[in-house]
Amino acid sequence: MDIEIYNAKNSKPYGKCHVTENTTVSDLKFAIHKQIPQTPKAERLSIRLEARGKQVKDSETLKNLGVQSGGKIYIKDLGPQIGWKTVFLAEYAGPLIVYLWVYTRPYVFYGNLENAQPLGLTAHIAAACYTFHYAKRLLETIFVHRFSHSTMPLSNLFKNCSYYWGFTAYVSYHVNHPLFTSPCMCTVYAGLAGFLLCELGNFSIHMTLRNLRPAGSKVRKIPVPDANPLSKLFNFVSCPNYTYEIGAWFCFSIMTKCFPALLFTAAGAYQMTMWALGKHRNYRKEFKDYPKRKAIFPFLI
Repeated sequence: MDIEIYNAKNSKPYGKCHVTENTTVSDLKFAIHKQIPQTPKAERLSIRLEARGKQVKDSETLKNLGVQSGGKIYIKDLGPQIGWKTVFLAEYAGPLIVYLWVYTRPYVFYGNLENAQPLGLTAHIAAACYTFHYAKRLLETIFVHRFSHSTMPLSNLFKNCSYYWGFTAYVSYHVNHPLFTSPCMCTVYAGLAGFLLCELGNFSIHMTLRNLRPAGSKVRKIPVPDANPLSKLFNFVSCPNYTYEIGAWFCFSIMTKCFPALLFTAAGAYQMTMWALGKHRNYRKEFKDYPKRKAIFPFLI
């Protein structure tokens, strides 16, 4: 069957594309660019049923979308794209480099201060925690995460890196400062214990989510706890990986008594709450038997 292809921005026609009713949206993108060369490449295309409508999932077929011969499809150019894994590696490697640079070369930022005391135990623990967190993030990106989308807009690389790298410089400047004052060691050790527990919980959730999606597929299932007791948080929220992430940085903030770290935690909590609410709505819409639970904070949100 032939379908009409239009520009979502100005509703101008590109031409016709010959496909079958069982063609998926993913395959349609390649067919459009192949048959209408003036259109953007497949990875840059967003497919919509209406000019100002939402983009449809790559796994949907034209039959399921109700598109018939002579029907209209609108496409939008998403701009230059970059791989999700590449973005993640860049945004996580940066904080590791920036923090360790400030930690090991303090004179670059503070100058050669006379009578400056060496870094205390809390600063060393904080550096170890920061290193552990982002090393874990990098290893998860390489070996654990399975991405439902292969690319994202190139602009996200600069936005995400600015956020992670900038906050890291802000936090590390204060924690490694010669005038940094540590809270009592009971608070430090309590914060460290909470940080490590939340990091382990976050990793457990990532492994659970990985096991829900077979390699090379885009299968979506209802996330449920497995034998790991830290995954039981799935009984209360849809995105416990975000819950544990926020908990880890809150504990880091308590451990270091660092206001910039608390600001970083608050900014991250806001963004992750927005993501969690969106994922929670999608789960409830996609799965009619989705269990009753909150999005990110048990019994609250």
